[in-house]
Amino acid sequence: MSSLCREVITLQLGHYSNFAGTHWWNLQDASLSYDPETPPGEIQSDVVFREGQTLGGHVTYTPRLIAMDLKGSLRTLRQEGSLYDAGKDTSAVTWDGSIMMHEQSPPAKNSFLEDLDKLDKGEMLAEAYFPSSAQPQCSAGSLSVDTVNSHLARVQKSYRLEGSVKVWSDFLRIHLHPRTISVIHQYNHDGEAHRLEAFGQGESLLQGSVLEELEDRLHFFVEECDYLQGFQVLCDLADGFAGLGSKVTELLHDSYGGRGILTWGMLPVSHPDSTPVKDLYRLLNCTLGMVHMASHSSLFCPLTLRGGLGRRPSSPTTFTHLNYDPSLWYHSSSVLALALDTLTAPYRLRNNSVPMWQLADDLAVSGRKVVAAYGAVPFPMMHGSSLPDALSTYTDVLPWRPLSGCAEAGDGRCYGQWATLKGFEGQKLISSLAAGTKLPTPLHSLHSGEDVLASYIRSFYPSAPLALQLVSTPSKLAPPFPQIFNQSLGAQGFLEGQPPPPGSPPRVVSSVPIMTSLQSGPALDPWLSELHRGASAFDIRRVAPSFLSQGPEVTDYQEALEQLRLLARCYRDDSRGVMRSSSEEEDDD
Repeated sequence: MSSLCREVITLQLGHYSNFAGTHWWNLQDASLSYDPETPPGEIQSDVVFREGQTLGGHVTYTPRLIAMDLKGSLRTLRQEGSLYDAGKDTSAVTWDGSIMMHEQSPPAKNSFLEDLDKLDKGEMLAEAYFPSSAQPQCSAGSLSVDTVNSHLARVQKSYRLEGSVKVWSDFLRIHLHPRTISVIHQYNHDGEAHRLEAFGQGESLLQGSVLEELEDRLHFFVEECDYLQGFQVLCDLADGFAGLGSKVTELLHDSYGGRGILTWGMLPVSHPDSTPVKDLYRLLNCTLGMVHMASHSSLFCPLTLRGGLGRRPSSPTTFTHLNYDPSLWYHSSSVLALALDTLTAPYRLRNNSVPMWQLADDLAVSGRKVVAAYGAVPFPMMHGSSLPDALSTYTDVLPWRPLSGCAEAGDGRCYGQWATLKGFEGQKLISSLAAGTKLPTPLHSLHSGEDVLASYIRSFYPSAPLALQLVSTPSKLAPPFPQIFNQSLGAQGFLEGQPPPPGSPPRVVSSVPIMTSLQSGPALDPWLSELHRGASAFDIRRVAPSFLSQGPEVTDYQEALEQLRLLARCYRDDSRGVMRSSSEEEDDD
């Protein structure tokens, strides 16, 4: 891999962020190739991966990642990992007396983790899948990613982890560096006691040993970078991690000025332990987290399939060609990870890369640091057709769906947009109709994929600034990515003209094309204003006094509400003020 690149350090703060992050890293791992005969890919993997070496001398590639979670959130995963495990040193034990040991049985591993253990030890997965002649003959930890992918692909249909995934490490397929995982022992992941539920709890965490440990890990990853372009932060919005994320982004802003900080606020569709009080806490956490993280970041984008950030959201986002269960974190986080793979592609490219700061500068204009994401997951393109053919079937409505709980304005108003199409490999970007043929649409007359996509988007947003990127490489889906795709898709994620024959095995999708859009526009005004109204509709001192017990102060909360109100006004199109509703006018008072 090239040693000259703009490196990115990733921080994952909270359990749902680690769910989405695990899927995202699995996607990156599936695309890695160490074959020297293979030409370098479009995505430069060492932007987010670091090279190391085990004690046995094997070269490793591990994420340049700091992942923070609570006590009890790892289950079978060791905090320090196993790549650099030198075994237990018993040379210092001098006690000659009797020893009584109390050992607790570790949590059982699911079938996927058991197979990974066998591959790490150089064992075959199962006699049924690997004939004796194909058994890998290699030492533990020396299997290449290509070998692991090919072996796991043979049993992809056997992994149905929906009933066995309890935490994000239950489907983690890569090794992590010993400095990656940081466990916050003051709070529990499970149970009713010692939960990280309030913004102030998270804010107060970043001091003492937690702060020292974070700074130590940051220095380790930063110092080995040749050209650090910035940080991508995935942070839970609904619990106390919103407060921790606010302090972490403030630390990054103060300590690494000039670097990009792209923050993605993660929110699941639902929580298994919802109560009216907890729902109120989540609303308050979202409000405070968004205001503070947006102020300390280059760009802030909520990512959720929930139909809004308020206490009464609309139905979860649906996708025509997906059959996912919104209530399963394992499913919803996989959809967001696919979108994030495309959303982050512009600053991970080997050629024509767009640095984080440029992406932010193009969108965060005049204080508008909050953006909304949209995605076509997957992008609906018929196998063997062309990009003009695919787009011309969506003349009345764009093919993407909300990924931030924010509906588009629908009237062509937008302050800035960044669109990315990833994964059209093997398909035509321009029309292949014979000369003299009557062209179905003006898109079929254009001579580049960039022109086709730009012309299409500008038909909906005629006067908005637009930047776009086309990436041929698809998102590769290696086990144990959930098979949430319906049978209209073929193996490469393109639409097939015919369903599979009756009695044939289900189609397994191994890669998908994705289209995403990041937008800054007037659509964010009513969305942010609704969040402001919801958080302002009660007296926090009377309704949620325990929320304030560890901070913030009432005046801090009121100041945050005012900042949210002003932030919403940044997105208001004052040229259309005569059409504003009375409720919008009241917000100005």
